[in-house]
Amino acid sequence: MRRFLSLALAFALVAGPAAAVNPDEQLPDPALEARAHKLSKELRCVVCQNQSIDDSDAALARDLRIILRERISAGDTDAQAVDYLVARYGSFVQLKPPMRLDTLALWFGPLAVLLVGGIGAVVYMRGRSPAKAGALTAEEEAELAEMLDSDEVR
Repeated sequence: MRRFLSLALAFALVAGPAAAVNPDEQLPDPALEARAHKLSKELRCVVCQNQSIDDSDAALARDLRIILRERISAGDTDAQAVDYLVARYGSFVQLKPPMRLDTLALWFGPLAVLLVGGIGAVVYMRGRSPAKAGALTAEEEAELAEMLDSDEVR
């Protein structure tokens, strides 16, 4: 049993999140490849949406990794390479888009949807409350009193 646990622990330590970067995509210069790897962790796969292009196996993520490496090889700075992709795909391609007027929906959209849903739920629940029922008429009150009195006698 101890041997099995040791083996399982070894596999758990070795098996981390695997990068989807193929060897044919990598740049020959280790410094440029390190820059490209760092930037690709900050860019979103627009197909997978919750993964960086470094982690995604989608074809579009591969294309974005290749474009990013081409821009870096061409001499672009990190900011220029990211700006090139943002110009083509919008601020959504950044995992942490800057807070600007055009990215407010990315930052506050989920909160707005949550608030609207909460307000809608409250309005719906209030519309269903029994408090809207009218008061009893004199006849209904007399009938209710008679029923209650007859129940006490039994």
